[in-house]
Formats: sequence, structure tokens, C-alpha cells
Amino acid sequence: MHHAIAWNNSSQPTKQLNFTSFSLLTSTKRMNYLKILYIWTTAQLIFKRQLTYEMKKLNTTRNLESIKLFVTLCVIVVFSVAVNAQQIPQYSQYMKNPYLINPGAAGQQNFIDVTAGGRMQWLGFSDAPKTMYVFVTAPIGAKVSKYNPSVKINYGAVRNPRAIYNAQQKHALGGSLIVDQYGAFQYIKATATYAFHLPVTDKMYLSFGANVGYSNRSFLKSRAQTLSSMTGVGTDVTYDTYASQGDLNMLDIGAGLYLYSENLFVGITGDQLTKDFVRFGNGSNIDPRMHFNFVAGYKFNLSNTMTLTPSVLAKYIKPSPLSIEGSLMFEWKERVWYGLSYRYQDAVVGFVGMNITNRLRFGYSFDFSTSRFNKHSFGGHELNIGLML
Repeated sequence: MHHAIAWNNSSQPTKQLNFTSFSLLTSTKRMNYLKILYIWTTAQLIFKRQLTYEMKKLNTTRNLESIKLFVTLCVIVVFSVAVNAQQIPQYSQYMKNPYLINPGAAGQQNFIDVTAGGRMQWLGFSDAPKTMYVFVTAPIGAKVSKYNPSVKINYGAVRNPRAIYNAQQKHALGGSLIVDQYGAFQYIKATATYAFHLPVTDKMYLSFGANVGYSNRSFLKSRAQTLSSMTGVGTDVTYDTYASQGDLNMLDIGAGLYLYSENLFVGITGDQLTKDFVRFGNGSNIDPRMHFNFVAGYKFNLSNTMTLTPSVLAKYIKPSPLSIEGSLMFEWKERVWYGLSYRYQDAVVGFVGMNITNRLRFGYSFDFSTSRFNKHSFGGHELNIGLML
């Protein structure tokens, strides 16, 4: 028999969630392997074709038919399955912050990037998922150039700083701190990153990045209260099992490949590759799983002042189903960007951002839930602020 659990928060009306069901939100039905194989095969064909076209005609103007074809193919990938997957933590502004999902993106730009942000999901639920993050990336030995955004400060929207493509190898370092809290569970992770960028052509790089980090997973007993303890009747075996365990501290290793040019980006990432092979503590009920994601996008020039970037992001965590997200981002004069994303059976995301000065930028997004939670939650916010030094 399941006992309901109420998350404590005196400032909001308390909503009750079944404790076991809440835990199982991160482990639903198994994926359909035939559909996943179809998606992977389709994605390979799409981006192999687009990559060939990019390398042969990198400097040519893209016409409207090319845009329609690329968008159509992305839509096919996005909607070819009806699945929804675990995403803890997840980010809605990955297109402007690719390092969050791929360590190979560290040092893509020739300046020091310092970004801090936060997410609040399932607004309306007490103790709903909350994520805070800060990361730093920097090229090693990069020369200051006219594209360096720290040369001066202008007020008002300014152009994006440009990456420097000079067909030379380059190295980069990075680091991040992530704090993710959902209900009575908390996840803290600190990582250090190294990335090596190898020129494929004079205007295209292939980067390999590796993360080495330390993570802590814990169950916060003070944030969970079972109805059995409130009424004095019965016990909650699930709660007692989690409450009796200590924290799980473990070594986290991740790696990513990231192919990019001024217009194209394609990446694949693996995280928690060693699972709990190196661990400290007795959190035996916490089972870290490998995370994999694939991302790709292409920027089209609609006019002299407007660009359109469609992208697709696929994430997989065994045994959860595959998660697919498609995005369209418009950018005006490389100063202001806005767009929409669709995360299948989960949310529609609207996002906007701008370069406030040559050193400062911000981004904001709102997730409108399309799942069964939209009757109880009116969405979620994500905000980040970045310094370009």
C-alpha cells in the first residue's frame, strides 16, 4: 500500500504526492527500440548530408528551399516518436550555452565566458525541482583580437563576439558547479573540463572535451513528511528505506565531441560514464545511470539582419524513454535572439535574450507545461546572466 507524502512549505498550499510514484517519475516505461533505431538512422542521414554540403560550400548563400528542407527534416526527427524522458537537470537555453550539455564546447569562443543561472520548474508545487548553476570556460593562450568583447563597453544591444577561425589547434579549460533539488532529493556536482579543438578545414573545428567531477546525492529527510507520521497510523517502507541511507559521493566522468563552424554545430555527449564505480558513502538506493545526448543545428541567413537557427536535442538515460526537443531561434543583427522550443509531451518553451553590453548578456525562458501537470502547474522559469571577459 502506498502512502502519500507532503512536501513542507508553509508559504504555499501543500500539494500531496505519492512518494513511490514521485520517485518513479524518473524511471517510466522502457523505450521502443525500433523507433529509437529509426530516429538515430534518420539523424545520421540528415546531418551527414548537411555536413557534406557545409564543407563543400561553406561560404555560399543558403536559399529558402535549403531552409525548408532542413527544418522539415528536423521536424521529422522531433515528431517520429511519442515518448517522454527523464531530464534532471535540464536546460532550456542550451543553444546559447552549449557548454552546459557538451564539454567539447568549452573554448569555442575566444574569450573567457562566466555564466550563472537558475531554473524553477513546476511552479505551483511546493518543493518543485530547482536548479542553480555557474560555469566558466576559457581558451588557453588565445590572442586578444579585434573580436574580443572586453575591449570596450557600449550601452544598448551589441553584436555577438565572433569566434576566430584561423585553422590552428587550440586548447581550453572550463569548470562548473550545479545544485539540483527536487522534492526531498538533492544533487550537487562540481566539474573541471579540458577541451582540445582540432581544425577540420580553415573554418571548421572538431573539439573533444572531457569532464572530471565530484558529485553528491542526498535525501533530505527534513523536506519529507509521510502521512503515516502525521496520523500515527502505519509506516511508510519507502520513506524509511531512503531515510536510513546516507549520502552517495562519487567520481563523475563525462566526455563530448563537438563539431562546429560559424553556422553549423553537431555534438554528442556521454555523462556519468563510470556510474558509481568510484564511490564514497552508503547511498545504496541511489543508482546513477549513464546519460547520453545528441545535438545539432544550422544557422541560415534570412536577410542581412536576421538569421534562423533550427536545432534538435535528443537525450537518453536507460531505462527511460528517449527525450526529443526541437527549437527554432531567430537572431536580429547578432544582438537580440528569441524563439520557441518543443519538448515532446512535456513543454513548449519560449526564450529571449540580448547582449546588453560588450561584456554582459542575459537570457530568459519560460516553460509552459503540456503534460498532465499543467492542471496544477503553470510552467517554469529559467534565467541566466553571462560575462564575456
